[in-house]
Amino acid sequence: MLTNTEKKFSILFFIIVLFELITGSTEILQNAHYVAKPAIVTSLIFLFVKTSSAIDTPIRNLTIAALAFSLLGDILLMFVKQSQHFFTVGLVAFLIAHVMYTLVFLKHRNRENSMIGFLVFLLAYASGLFYLLKDGLGVMLIPVVIYMIIILSMATTAYLRKNKVSSLSYNLVIVGAICFMISDSILALNKFYRPIPLSNVSIMVTYALAQYLIVLGILKIRKL
Repeated sequence: MLTNTEKKFSILFFIIVLFELITGSTEILQNAHYVAKPAIVTSLIFLFVKTSSAIDTPIRNLTIAALAFSLLGDILLMFVKQSQHFFTVGLVAFLIAHVMYTLVFLKHRNRENSMIGFLVFLLAYASGLFYLLKDGLGVMLIPVVIYMIIILSMATTAYLRKNKVSSLSYNLVIVGAICFMISDSILALNKFYRPIPLSNVSIMVTYALAQYLIVLGILKIRKL
């Protein structure tokens, strides 16, 4: 169950997300977009710092690092129109964020869990996605392949927490990890395959939901 603080934050968080969706889709409010988008992860950092004192220090620090690199990635991707270099550096920032989350999830790995079925599903998903992307990747082929491997690792380690943490923590994190995969997939398809209608909305909704669910899931570790 969510605490009162988490419930109040959730209302504020989804107002921020709605504000970002509006400003990101309206030319007149474009300047506000530069505030609204970073505010999504910034708000999660404030929530986590405020309510995570009972969590082990290594997990706490790694989660804050993951959120900080995500925030950096968000900021860099806002300036892609100015230079494509911002996309590459933003990709690196999110790659590091995924590594940080992977290290967090490994702290509660259940070694008795078999990951074969889940891994087969992920590899099938990744193979289909790569098949669609490969012709449009060009010089980004290797960076994107590396990124895909890292995010698949993040999702796999999220799955391996099963029966090692509370059901609430596990469910929140695994759904968040899957949402992250979906968000990045839509972004990649929109950039390297073909334009997707309302891609900015679907990318942002799945991304915001991913970060929100993962952070709440990590916070629920202390409930064990």
